[in-house]
Amino acid sequence: MNVRSKAMVLTVTALAHALPVMSAGAQTAPAGSGGAAQQVPAGPGAKKAEEVFKNIQVLKGIPADQVFPAMLFITASLGVQCDYCHVERAFEKDDKPPKQTARKMMQMMFAINKDNFDGHREVTCYTCHRGGTDPAGTPIIAEEEPKPGPGGPMGPGGANAAANAPAGPSADQLLEKYVEALGGADALQKISSRVEHGTMTGFGGRRFPIEVLSKAPDKRMSVMHLPNGDSVTAYDGHAGWMGNPGMPLREMTGGDLEAVKLDADFYFPVHIKQAFSQLRVRPPEKVGDHEAYAVFGIKPGQPPVRLYFDAQSGLASRSPSAGPSPGLAGA
Repeated sequence: MNVRSKAMVLTVTALAHALPVMSAGAQTAPAGSGGAAQQVPAGPGAKKAEEVFKNIQVLKGIPADQVFPAMLFITASLGVQCDYCHVERAFEKDDKPPKQTARKMMQMMFAINKDNFDGHREVTCYTCHRGGTDPAGTPIIAEEEPKPGPGGPMGPGGANAAANAPAGPSADQLLEKYVEALGGADALQKISSRVEHGTMTGFGGRRFPIEVLSKAPDKRMSVMHLPNGDSVTAYDGHAGWMGNPGMPLREMTGGDLEAVKLDADFYFPVHIKQAFSQLRVRPPEKVGDHEAYAVFGIKPGQPPVRLYFDAQSGLASRSPSAGPSPGLAGA
């Protein structure tokens, strides 16, 4: 999912919670918060996943509003988009093998946490995948792993060839270029409010107008205009709320609240280093028509946040973050 505005590209963690309910057979697990790794039943009056979505097999009984946050967590953990597992515009279909694999992996993860960690969230999909579709079987020591080649694990020339290969920019260099492209830290901190207008592309390729109102240091409200009403997410610096068409406004807690705090940081571009304990750069990939570097922000006890920076302009070209949310553990 991408959110593009005239002023900047927004992170979408909080916005994803407000996505409309479509005929998507979402078969991914909510991301889990703090400690719960077991399936958390829907509260009184809350609709269950199988009451809203088609073809739910593994996640029966969980709150329906945890399905979309789960999708974000999994796409960030595996470095993929929704169509990796799902058929576009027919999310309930089981045509793609990765969807069947995902179901098995979720069941395996639940069993590991239940049998070995007393049901606490310790193992998630990110534990093994680390931003790739194939689980990482060896430690990642360098910023970028050497790619296999015909001359062996490190290609022709072995270690010397890898050592002589051109190195990409570091996380610090990408962040410095990003801030400079926005006008510099001093110029950014002279701004105290912002109004953004853009379009959000949701599941199935549907597009919806969105407005985001922000005020320094940490107040934010987003309003997405849907055919059946507005979807709202708001944070006042202390508490957060979200509301969808046909559903009452509810106060955010746990992972939802942590995610909206990150989105509400008005000076996030200059706070990225402080927000994460680790920043890992991945090789460039296509975002739209441009090459962009992916940077994974790691914070202990939290799912990863994936940021994209245009290789030429340095601007954020897409920033889909995946925050923890109440429910199942991370897959």
